[in-house]
Amino acid sequence: MVALPAKTRLGYSAGSFVTGAFGTVPGLLLLPYLTDTMAVPGAVAGAIVLVPKAWDVVFNPVAGRLSDASLARRGSRRPFLLGGGLGVAVLFAAIFAHPGFGSTPADAGYVVLAFFLCATAFAFFQVPYNALPAELTSNYDERTRLTSWRIGLLAIAILVSGGGAPEITNQVGGVTGYRVMGIAMGVIMVLGTIAVFFGTRGAPVGELRPPTPGWRELLTTMRRWRPFRWLLGVYFVQSLGLATLLAGVNYASRHVFGDADLQTYLFVGFVLPALLTMPLWPRIGARWGKLWGFRFACLVFGAGSAGLCAALVLPAGVSFVFVALAGVGYAGIQVFPLAILPDLISAEEERTGATRAGIAAGVWTASETLGLALGPGLFGLVLSLGGYVSSVDASAAQPDSAVTAILLGFSLLPGILVLAGLPLLRRSVLEVR
Repeated sequence: MVALPAKTRLGYSAGSFVTGAFGTVPGLLLLPYLTDTMAVPGAVAGAIVLVPKAWDVVFNPVAGRLSDASLARRGSRRPFLLGGGLGVAVLFAAIFAHPGFGSTPADAGYVVLAFFLCATAFAFFQVPYNALPAELTSNYDERTRLTSWRIGLLAIAILVSGGGAPEITNQVGGVTGYRVMGIAMGVIMVLGTIAVFFGTRGAPVGELRPPTPGWRELLTTMRRWRPFRWLLGVYFVQSLGLATLLAGVNYASRHVFGDADLQTYLFVGFVLPALLTMPLWPRIGARWGKLWGFRFACLVFGAGSAGLCAALVLPAGVSFVFVALAGVGYAGIQVFPLAILPDLISAEEERTGATRAGIAAGVWTASETLGLALGPGLFGLVLSLGGYVSSVDASAAQPDSAVTAILLGFSLLPGILVLAGLPLLRRSVLEVR
C-alpha cells in the first residue's frame, strides 16, 4: 500500500485542534469554573460535568450509525465533520458565557444545557473523525504513522488550548476571563474544522459497504467482537485516569505547588515531553508490536504518577521530572489504541461484509466520553471527601485533608487507573496483521 500523502495526513490530523480543545479545556477548567465562580459544591459540580457527557454515551453509537448511512449514501463522512465541528465551536463559547442569573441553580442549569448541546455536536464531529483511519489506509504500519501524526498535532492542540486557556482566564480574571477564553477556544475549533474538512477532500474512503442493517445485528457483532471489547475497556479506564489528572491540574498548582501561575507550566511540562517523544512510539510499535508498545507506555505513565505522590515533600524541579515522565507515557497510551482500532475494524468488516467503522467509532467515542466525563466527577468526589471548601472567588483557605485529597487525585489515582488496563491487554489478542 502506498503511503498516504503528507497533505492527507496533515489535513486529517488538524481535526485534533477540535478534539484537543474540547477534550482538554472542560477537564481543566469546568470544575473550577463551577466551584470558584458560581460556588457550586464539589460533588454537585462533578455531577454537572458528568450529566451532559453521559448523554453522549447513549447518543454516540446513534451518531456512528448515521455516519455509516451517510457514507453509504454520499460516499463521504466530511459533511458530518463540518457541521459538527462548527456547532462545537459556537456552543463551547456558550458554556463559559456565564449569564449571571443571580442564582447558583439557574447559572448551573444553564451550564448543563449548553454543555449538553455542545457534547451532542461533538458526537457528530468525533465519531466520523475516529472512523476515518480505517478507510484512509489499509496498511498496518501506515495506520500507526497516521495516528502518530494525529497525536502529534493533538499534543500541539493540547499545549495551545490547555496552556492558553488557563493563561487567558488568569490574565483577564474572573467571569470575563472565562468568557474570553471560551471565545478564543471556539476560534481554534473553527480553524481545526475547516482544516480537516478541506484537508481530507479527495482522500481515499476505502471499500463502500452497506451499513449495519439493524441494532440486533449490531449487538450480535459486539458480543462476538471480543478484541474490540477488551481494547474498549482499556481505553475507558485510561480515559478516566487521564481525565482525573486533568481535573486536578488547576487545584494542584494552587494548593500542592502553591502558585496558580504554575498551572500552565504543569500542563506544558506534561504535554511537551509527549510531543517531543511522539516519533519514538511508532518505531517501538514497528519493532516490537503495537501491543507491547502500549504496555510499555502504561508502565512509563505509572512510574511518573507514582513519583508525583511525593510532590508535597519533593523540590518542585524533581516533581516536574515526574510530570514529564508521565507525559512521555501519555503519548504512547494515546497512539497505540487509536492505531490498533482501525486494524480491528478492517478485520471485522472483512468478516461481516458490512460497514463497521462508524458504529465502532461511535461506541469507542461513547466509552472515551464517559471516561472523560467521570474523571472530573471522580475528582469532585475526592474533593468532597477531603473537605474542599467551595467559594465564588477561589480565595477560601483549604484544610490539610483537602490538599492531600488533591494530591492523591492528581497523582496516585490516575496512575492506578492507567495501570488497570494492563490485565485487559494481557487477555486480549489485539495484534491484527
